[in-house]
Amino acid sequence: MLIYDGDCGFCGYWARYWNKLTGERVDYRPFQEVAAEHPGIRSAEFQRAVQYIAPDGRRAAAAEASFLALSHARGKGFWLVLYRNLPGFAAVAERAYAVIAAHRPALYRVSLLLWGRDHAPPRYELVSFLFLRLFGLIYLAAFISFGVQAVGLIGGHGILPLPDLVHVVTDRVGWERFFLMPMVFWLNASDFAIQAVCWGGAALSLMLVFNLLPRVSLVLLFVLYLSLFHAGQVFMSFQWDTFLLEAGFLALLLSFAPRPGIWLLRWLLFRFMFTSGVVKLASGDPNWWNLSALSYHFLTQPLPTPLAWYAAQLPSAVLKFATGGTFIIELIVPFLIFCPRRPRFVAAFAILALQACILVTGNYNWFNLQTMLLCLPLFDDAALQKILPRRLVRFLPVRTAYEAPRRAVTAVVGVVAVLIVFCGLVAMDQRFGGRPPAVAQAVAGVVEPLQLVSAYGLFAVMTTKRDEIVIEGSDDGVEWREYEFRYKPGDVARGPGWNIPHQPRLDWQMWFAALDDPRHLPWFWHLLQRLLENEPTVTALLEKNPFPDKRPAFVRAKFYDYTYASGAEKAQGLWWDRQLLGLYFPVAHLKTQ
Repeated sequence: MLIYDGDCGFCGYWARYWNKLTGERVDYRPFQEVAAEHPGIRSAEFQRAVQYIAPDGRRAAAAEASFLALSHARGKGFWLVLYRNLPGFAAVAERAYAVIAAHRPALYRVSLLLWGRDHAPPRYELVSFLFLRLFGLIYLAAFISFGVQAVGLIGGHGILPLPDLVHVVTDRVGWERFFLMPMVFWLNASDFAIQAVCWGGAALSLMLVFNLLPRVSLVLLFVLYLSLFHAGQVFMSFQWDTFLLEAGFLALLLSFAPRPGIWLLRWLLFRFMFTSGVVKLASGDPNWWNLSALSYHFLTQPLPTPLAWYAAQLPSAVLKFATGGTFIIELIVPFLIFCPRRPRFVAAFAILALQACILVTGNYNWFNLQTMLLCLPLFDDAALQKILPRRLVRFLPVRTAYEAPRRAVTAVVGVVAVLIVFCGLVAMDQRFGGRPPAVAQAVAGVVEPLQLVSAYGLFAVMTTKRDEIVIEGSDDGVEWREYEFRYKPGDVARGPGWNIPHQPRLDWQMWFAALDDPRHLPWFWHLLQRLLENEPTVTALLEKNPFPDKRPAFVRAKFYDYTYASGAEKAQGLWWDRQLLGLYFPVAHLKTQ
């Protein structure tokens, strides 16, 4: 029995909460009802602290009584172990209890503010079930997106042929390749194998969406996408690919143990958001420090949406305010992720709002959608049940899908969780310019090929100009015709489009190429070679091939400065203005010609 002060709102509030934790194993009674049954305890003692009465009559009070009561709840017994075995813990706990007891009225109001009036132990069965189903859609988008362009990118006649990579790495590394680049393509690197992995991944994604063999599906999805990550080379070098892999592994852990999985997903969201804010300031870029970054972003981002033109026209003061809001959401709000229920909800809504703004102004494939999905674990089942239709909740096979994990499973997940958190701290330290101890780097290096933990942080330095590469071909070296890409700017009369959740990887690489020297980009040379060969798998990646019937004799790449068209020009059907800067890549031709 745990006896508390029935006249104390704070005591009653937490007694009701603990009763839901421990169930019938502990009887919670106000001392006003049972004081006569315990004449050895003075009224002042009841008012000062809770009293724990064991079945054999032994009594404890204050912090010790609290931990004894909590020891009857699953997973809460460690507090009593610490109290009895960790030197100094008992004294600190009793002192903390005394401070709390002295401020119970104020803390009662704080409790209502942070947790709500009807606070109950959080459950995450519904959250976990919905997260995995929706995460299957993220996987589906990623596999289909790469599948429709994979042969042109890494096929046998693609820009960076996978068979060539397999041959080179096998010769140079030998058997260690299986650990340095774990992928199924060591068995077969043909175009058929590439397509089988992509479309097999899509099929497994649908199985996960419909809750068919979810754990098996999650394991295979991770293996297949990790294989594409290593096989994709420069075309799979984006943060959203490692972001997907890390979340995919955590989703697998979630399927075994919901509660640890929920906390690890929150940890991933915290690292992603907080690191994104820190790198902007750590870079020293004056455009972030003076809050002018968004004055350039909507123009210079890789693939703007049609709404980006309108966002770029907003007043400078509004854009500065939005930049400051971005820093608040990325640097301050993430700490609310680890706070009690209601502040955590605030964090979720703030992050959702930021991601929605990014979503409507920039094409970032499934990246923002996945980040928004990671906000789901910030809620609990009770919160979802208030907004979801009751018929839907009753229809979902949540309770049959999740049972309490076995202790052995929980222990294994716990060990893996500690490793992930540790490697996450190492990655953050390195991302912030630190130098972790050699042992820490060695541990992180062991798991690095699996991409279980990665560093994040987009747009650390804001580009202030939009330079675009325009590739041209010619039959005679006099008349030149432009190749038109599907999504990146080219024709000044063609406006930005929408491609979410698709990731056009060649278009993205062209954006990065404009920031680099072509001599450092072998893939760009290979692209020009494939265009000279008029390779159909590569030209299929483009919107317009100006040489549909025969291959060109020459190709070259020009460099342009693109800006948004003015309002008057846009009314006439123009979206862009461009100014020639010079040649990006000189005239090239096949050696056989």
